[in-house]
Amino acid sequence: MPTDRSVQNYKNHARVVPAFHYFALPVLAANVVWTVVRLVRHPSVDAGMSTLVAVALVVVALYARGFALTVQDRVIRLEMRLRLRDLCPPDLVGRIPEFSRAQLVALRFAGDAELPTLARKVLDDRMEDRKAIKLMIRNWEADHFRA
Repeated sequence: MPTDRSVQNYKNHARVVPAFHYFALPVLAANVVWTVVRLVRHPSVDAGMSTLVAVALVVVALYARGFALTVQDRVIRLEMRLRLRDLCPPDLVGRIPEFSRAQLVALRFAGDAELPTLARKVLDDRMEDRKAIKLMIRNWEADHFRA
C-alpha cells in the first residue's frame, strides 16, 4: 500500500498481499515440487499421499483467494448500484440492470463527478474490458480496502 493512502491510479491499484503472494504461494509451490521429486525418486504410498496433500494445499489457497475476490466483487456490485442510483440522471438509473459485473467493478474507481458520464459511455459503447474502462477514469477514487 502506498504511504499516502489518497494516491492511487491505474498503475498502482492492483493489490498484492506480500505474505500471500511472496511467501505462502511460493512455499506451497516449492512443497509441491519437492513432494513430486520425492515421489519420483522413492515411489511409495506415503510419497503419493504427500504429493496429493501438497497439491490440495495449493488448490485450497487459490480457491480461498478466489472466494474472497468473488465476495469483494459482489459487494462492489452492490456499492456501485447504490452510487449509480444516487448520482445518475433518471434515464441512466433505469439502465443500471444493464451493467455487467466487470463494468461495475471497473467503474468502482471513478469519482462521483465523472461516474455518470463514464457509466453512460460504458453502456452505450458496450465496453466490457475492465482495463479499457479503468484507463478512461480521470479522477481516480482510491480503494485501499480490497482483498
